[in-house]
Amino acid sequence: MPSLKEIRTRLASVKSTRQITNAMKMVSAAKLRKAQDAILQMRPFSNKLKGIYQIASEAQEENTQNVFFLPNASDKVLLIVISSNRGLCGAFNSNVVKKCLSWIYEKRESGINENNIDIICIGKKGYDSLKNKKVKIIDTDFTIFDNLTFENTGKIADQLINHFLNKKYSCIDLVYNQFRNAVLQDVIIDRFLPVVFEKSPEEPYEEKYYYIHEPSVDALLNNLIPVSLRIQFHKALLDSYTSEHGARMTAMHKATDNATELISELELTYNKARQSSITKELLEIVSGANALKG
Repeated sequence: MPSLKEIRTRLASVKSTRQITNAMKMVSAAKLRKAQDAILQMRPFSNKLKGIYQIASEAQEENTQNVFFLPNASDKVLLIVISSNRGLCGAFNSNVVKKCLSWIYEKRESGINENNIDIICIGKKGYDSLKNKKVKIIDTDFTIFDNLTFENTGKIADQLINHFLNKKYSCIDLVYNQFRNAVLQDVIIDRFLPVVFEKSPEEPYEEKYYYIHEPSVDALLNNLIPVSLRIQFHKALLDSYTSEHGARMTAMHKATDNATELISELELTYNKARQSSITKELLEIVSGANALKG
């Protein structure tokens, strides 16, 4: 059994750790509330804007010729890996890295040369995990989460759009944590470009509407799609930012509970050791007294 001093030192250490984890949990909870409001307000607008594409879907001949819908002839593909700059958030970052490596493996299996697979890391933790892997990281951004505004994220989105329009990449994907609630985050791969047009299934006997477009469908899409892509990219970063605080709050809550449980066990061990020490001393005193009497 460890000495009383060792147990006291460990107790003080665990109590100090519990204070830190509890403080981090409360900070993440406060940040989560603000970030959650932002992403929940963003999603309806983003979904509504995507719904405008459905109106233009009737003009299929013009739609299929739009540059944003067609993959170009480039042999290169790009993946944007969105992680966090800090740890202590459970499996938040490791899940993103696993999804990234799985995506790279699938691309290699499909016949794409590994030299044609480019990675851009947004967030330091994703970069730290991938830099030792056999992947081609062409750029990083560790500062975007310090000032996560639509203006700042729009600059990155515009660069990605220009890469696609200049036929540098045939497709651009995003991998990030999609926020569901404080406990659950889904790691998803979202197609950024070319735009994946999802037609809603037609209901039987559903009345079909035909729209007159002014200006043309192509002109309408050329104006709406870049705006929608900026919003989509901003929403992905907001999702990741919100998920990070949710994951950290959950991880710190579990760490605080574990520290509390460990403190209880250490206090019990300390009391047992102290009681054993007192009993031993009493026995020594009684034995000494009996020896003197004898």
